[in-house]
Order: sequence, then C-alpha cells, then structure tokens
Amino acid sequence: MASTDTLDHPEPTRRDFLYVEDAVAVMRWLVETPSVCGLFNVGTGSAQSFRGMIEAMFAALGLPPHIEYIDMPAVIRNSYQYFTQASIEKLRRAGYNAGFTPLDKAVRHYVGNFLERPDRYR
Repeated sequence: MASTDTLDHPEPTRRDFLYVEDAVAVMRWLVETPSVCGLFNVGTGSAQSFRGMIEAMFAALGLPPHIEYIDMPAVIRNSYQYFTQASIEKLRRAGYNAGFTPLDKAVRHYVGNFLERPDRYR
C-alpha cells in the first residue's frame, strides 16, 4: 500500500468506496423512476481509508492483517487525489433513500461470493 503520510499530505488517503451492487441499485431506481432525470453523484457520501478497506479484506479472508507500505511514487505524488467523497445530496433530494452497504460488509460479500469460489469470474 502506498504511504501517503508526507509533509504535503499528512492525512491517509481516503476514498468513497461504493459497492457495485449499490451502484446498480441506484441505476435501477433511476430507470424505474422516469420522473427523475439529471446528473447525479453516486457514492456512499462517506470516505473510508485504504487501510480500512485492506483490513476488511484480511478479515473477510479470516487472516490477520499484514500490510506493507511503500512510498508514494514521486511522479504522481503532487497530482494524486488523496481524498474523494461523493456529494449525494442531489440524489437524496431526487428521492433516492436506500442505504449503502458498509465497506466491511461489501468486502465480506465480494470475497465470500466471488473470490473464494472455484470460478471467481462467474
């Protein structure tokens, strides 16, 4: 995992991780609600750390976390997005009120239903 604790970026990298099933649910709602149209940000509205995602992966695999850090490559250090978080207020105002899958549950579902299957691509 790339270390992002630098003088320019002292906070850990955080992303708005969205489980694909949640993205599909939003798209289905939009298709089934033709009175709603527009451009919408789709995400959970909550940024999580990469470390948290990796810890969730180890937990889903039943393994203790073993995370090694490398320095962020200098060539991308100043242009890398260290924080992303969707603003979903417009989506909520349009009437979408379903929840989003918590990161640990989404990772557990993905690992259990896809990665641990004999044919993980089905």
